[in-house]
This record gives sequence, C-alpha cells and structure tokens, in this order.
Amino acid sequence: MSMADTGQILRFSVVGATVAGLYVLAYTALLTAGMAQAPANALAFAGAVAVQYVLQTWWTFRRPLGLPDQMARFACTIAAGFAVSALITGFIGPALGWADWLSAAAVTVILPVQNFIIFRLWVYAAAG
Repeated sequence: MSMADTGQILRFSVVGATVAGLYVLAYTALLTAGMAQAPANALAFAGAVAVQYVLQTWWTFRRPLGLPDQMARFACTIAAGFAVSALITGFIGPALGWADWLSAAAVTVILPVQNFIIFRLWVYAAAG
C-alpha cells in the first residue's frame, strides 16, 4: 500500500467518522423530539450525505465537486446506502430487539466500508 493510499484511507476515515457522528446525533435527536423512525432516518441521512459529498469529493478523493457523471454515481451509491440504512434501522434492528441507537451505530459501521469500496472503484475512479 502506497503513502497516497494510506492518506486516502485516513482522510476517508476522518470524513466517515464525522458523517457517522452527525448521522447518529441527528437520528437520535429527531427520535427524542418525537419524530417517527422513517422520517428521522431520512432527514439524518440526507444531512450526513450533503456533508459527505463535499468532504469525500474535495478532500478525500481530490476531485471537483460539480461533475454531473460523478454526482450521479455518488447518488446511486448513496441510494444503495440509504436502502441498507433503512433495512437495518427499520427491519433488522427492530427484529433483533435492538435499541434505536444500536441500529444507528450498526449503520455507521457498515456504510463506510461499503461506500469506500464503491467510491474508490466506481464513483471517483472514472472521474480521474
């Protein structure tokens, strides 16, 4: 693994931790405020995605922000992530008797791994 690869993984991890923290805080705050699970997940996810696109594109992968094809690939990746997030928080977690915070925490572990692989191999590879 090269130093460039190590730096990219480190930057991705910093952004991922930031985005994961924002997601968990927003999701649990919205639930505490009385919002239902599905809209709380959607709003928390959307806010985290906006931050993620800017930071992963500009800082982690060093690409311009406004490339339409790249943005479309990013959106497809996020849609897949949203489906995984909704599955975990809406079905798997409740079926296993998990607290809402545990379901959200599982999302913050699974999605970064999924996203890094797809970002590196598809979203940002073609933009370079």
